[in-house]
Amino acid sequence: MELNITTLAERPELAGALDGMPDTWPEFVLEDIVGWANFARIAVEFPQYVLVATDPEGAVVARAYSVPFVLDAPGRGELPVGGWDRMLLWAFADLRRGRTPDTVGAIEITVATGHQGKGISGRMLAAMRDNARQHGFREVVAPVRPSGKHLKSGLPMEEYARLTRADDGLPEDPWLRVHARAGGTVDSVATVSMTVSGSLAQWREWTGLPFDTDGPVEVPGALVPVHCALAHGYAVYVEPNVWVRHRL
Repeated sequence: MELNITTLAERPELAGALDGMPDTWPEFVLEDIVGWANFARIAVEFPQYVLVATDPEGAVVARAYSVPFVLDAPGRGELPVGGWDRMLLWAFADLRRGRTPDTVGAIEITVATGHQGKGISGRMLAAMRDNARQHGFREVVAPVRPSGKHLKSGLPMEEYARLTRADDGLPEDPWLRVHARAGGTVDSVATVSMTVSGSLAQWREWTGLPFDTDGPVEVPGALVPVHCALAHGYAVYVEPNVWVRHRL
């Protein structure tokens, strides 16, 4: 499929279409408080790190968000167990304080509904790597949300991330496999990469499930079970991701 991949800084007129692009994200994932408060700021404050892909007709078919941040700093150094949330907070804290970033972090690569399975995600990952390189960075890090993990929600992420195929030794997970083929290597597990908490009424609205029993609840699209505290009227989802490093 012929694609035109540019940054949002180069084509700011696509901001609306980028935001309105249809996707398949589970509704509850969008309720992460850190993401809810900061994600929209990326297109405004880091447009040179936002990639948009259009087809020959000009329709937006994929997007890729990344942010620059400081990893080599006191109290940091290692990729954080806080994963996606922590990296996003670091990026905007560094911007506010005028720090010079040394690393690019992948926030999201999403292909529009109806265009999956065409190899577009791999091309967006390659474009993100190239964009970081052009800005003078030597590494891209990604708190990867493995695309097949929801089918094995009871398996610890540490074990899942190490599953490989017998024929070629590549990761069993399709999205981790794309990263591996692009040159990425698994670093660690971000055990508390994203947290979504809400009342039982909210979880029922987000998922259509009853949430009427205590303990773990299997939710479609969730990478691990959601913990339901019936007597206290709330449920919490703590999502682990897999840190992948891409040396440029």
